[in-house]
Amino acid sequence: MKICHYNEYQVGAVIADRVHPLGETLIKAGHLKPGYTMLEAITVLANEPAAMKCARFSAQSGSSVPLASVKLLAPILNPPAIWAAAANYYAHRAEMVDRMGSANKAIVNKDDLMAEFFLKTTSSIIGPGDTIILPKISKLVDFECELCAVIGKRARKVSEAQSLDHVFGYMMCWDISQRDPWGKGMHNTRNIRKGFDTFSALGPWIVTRDEIDEPQNLSITVLQNGKEAMTAHTSDMICGLREHIRFLSSCLTLRPGDLITTGTPAGVSKLHDGDRLHGTIEKIGSMELFVQDEE
Repeated sequence: MKICHYNEYQVGAVIADRVHPLGETLIKAGHLKPGYTMLEAITVLANEPAAMKCARFSAQSGSSVPLASVKLLAPILNPPAIWAAAANYYAHRAEMVDRMGSANKAIVNKDDLMAEFFLKTTSSIIGPGDTIILPKISKLVDFECELCAVIGKRARKVSEAQSLDHVFGYMMCWDISQRDPWGKGMHNTRNIRKGFDTFSALGPWIVTRDEIDEPQNLSITVLQNGKEAMTAHTSDMICGLREHIRFLSSCLTLRPGDLITTGTPAGVSKLHDGDRLHGTIEKIGSMELFVQDEE
């Protein structure tokens, strides 16, 4: 099921070109309270089978509106944490040698690479059709487009074999990244360079885990102003999502609503005022973003 967040902070299900409201049904059934957040909706749907059964029945039998008539929002605005993987594709590591002067060090131990996970700010979240604002201070800002997992069930010290049992679903994350200033020759600046307002675009919705049997078998494509800028495949990750969940949960508790964005493939490109981005991840969907200089 495709779980969306739309209009006045409502939860719905996208089926074909229609949006089926779910919130009122879940409220009437006692699974949600009026004024619910998407974090609460995700937690309930992931952990209460009766709630998910109720949502699926409502999506199949209730009223609906055209998808084109609603304003899609970021699927979640208040995740407890956004964990972002760094340098997780070999081709991206290579392109960053030229782009940032980075040292393309050999990966001896995958856990050492995963220890470079960083946190993105929740205040940077925007949704489908929104606008990325290029800060005045920025001389170089790139887009990055990534597969992002939404945790549904609390996870602590889980094995790779058990890891996907804790995933609620998947979406797209655009990890917008300032390279200059504070990039070249500097360390520990990712949180700031990737944390500006509008620098975390999420969408277009959450596709529940049952609809994607293998997260390491998805294509990623990005068009920048109608021209292909990125073509990649999640099978090329150095550390896969199962490893990410195993590693993170060995260090800390993953909670419902936590996001794990799995790193960008190669093909990142500089953003300019007036740019239009169109990203697609296989089995998830597509979303567009616009780019504008800060006034």
